[in-house]
Amino acid sequence: MSALSSEYKTLGHMQNLVYLSLGSNVGDRASCLREAIRELEHLGRVIAVSSFYETEPVEFTEQAWFLNCAVALETALPPEVLMSGLLSIEKKMGRERKLDKGPRSIDLDILLYGEAIIDTLHLTIPHPAMAYRRFVLEPLAEIAPEAWHPILKKKIRALLEDLPEGQRVQKVEP
Repeated sequence: MSALSSEYKTLGHMQNLVYLSLGSNVGDRASCLREAIRELEHLGRVIAVSSFYETEPVEFTEQAWFLNCAVALETALPPEVLMSGLLSIEKKMGRERKLDKGPRSIDLDILLYGEAIIDTLHLTIPHPAMAYRRFVLEPLAEIAPEAWHPILKKKIRALLEDLPEGQRVQKVEP
């Protein structure tokens, strides 16, 4: 992917501001997040990283707690190519998709891609569940409280404030 990324940069394609959610609940979770953040440099330029947050699993709850963070990435890659790059990072880092919502070494999701709205078979942006997940909104609000959800027409800070109680999320000391 790094060759493709540099090709887009040298052609002068417009840089897009993208927000990603990263999560891990297998092995050394913090090391997994840090490695994924380093790998993201092959897809663009990391411009902000939130604190790490320990979060209880949702939906499939019989698994270890997650460590999550949000990343702001500038990239010239189109959304589909970026998603392909994220899946390649997951694979390289040993992610196995055995159980839907199950344990994983790394999970990389595109939350927002500028103000783009994309709904295809393989990609939905904004992330369809982000507005209901404290483990996504808490770190994202730390680095981008004024970011705009183009479908819900609300800022990230407002989405976080609108969440009901629950979903335990705690900032981890560095």
